[in-house]
Amino acid sequence: MEMLEPTMLLVLALVAFIAGFIDAVAGGGGMLTVPALLSLGLPPHIALGTNKLAATFASSTAAFTYYRKRLFKPQFWRRAFISTLIGATLGTLFVDQISTEWLEKALPLVILAAAIYSVWHKTPQNSSNDLPVSCPVFSKKQYLQGGILGFYDGVAGPGTGAFWTVSTMALYRLNILMASGVAKAMNFTSNFTSLITFAILGHIDWVLGLTMGVCLMAGAFVGAHSAIRFGAGFIRPIFVSVVSILAIKLAYDAWFVAI
Repeated sequence: MEMLEPTMLLVLALVAFIAGFIDAVAGGGGMLTVPALLSLGLPPHIALGTNKLAATFASSTAAFTYYRKRLFKPQFWRRAFISTLIGATLGTLFVDQISTEWLEKALPLVILAAAIYSVWHKTPQNSSNDLPVSCPVFSKKQYLQGGILGFYDGVAGPGTGAFWTVSTMALYRLNILMASGVAKAMNFTSNFTSLITFAILGHIDWVLGLTMGVCLMAGAFVGAHSAIRFGAGFIRPIFVSVVSILAIKLAYDAWFVAI
């Protein structure tokens, strides 16, 4: 990849900061960073791998913040950790077998679908801080949830944090802060797992990923503290609007420009 102009690098850094903030607040920062990387002309596999490097910074920062605020208990979610790790590994290996041309056409649609889902899903109305009672059904939920979302994060990634938050609230009747704590920890697990796999496969632009990662980490630090204090509702309308515009542009470029 050619060296980026300083102005473009600054724009990417700003996008990364905003994405880190959004990801810590509501989840789905990858719906900004993946289109931004694709817009540079990076091949989809490299864009996904570079995004995993950057996203690992943000998810680790957010996860640690929620843990330090006692909004996440790792030992309670060990089954989800295991299944997420396995799912993310399989998903990353799977996406490596997909052709670049197919990915260029599919990724914008995945991003747009994730954005639409973020608009239309109904957030469960509850305010419980109590963890559910451990039982066989609870264990199956963790394995299934972790496997599916881990695999999705390995294959594509955009919207994974939001999907974790919403599904955790629905499955375990937790409030949004407790669910966000689970989401950030599991998102870090799948990000880091995919990062290692992408690194082995050679699908990472390290300079660009590290630069964006630092900005994502700063945004995640501010976002996690803001989410704990104010909640996530205030960011969603702007977030979904920006993501939808980016996704529509990418879809248009992939499906119609070459015609």
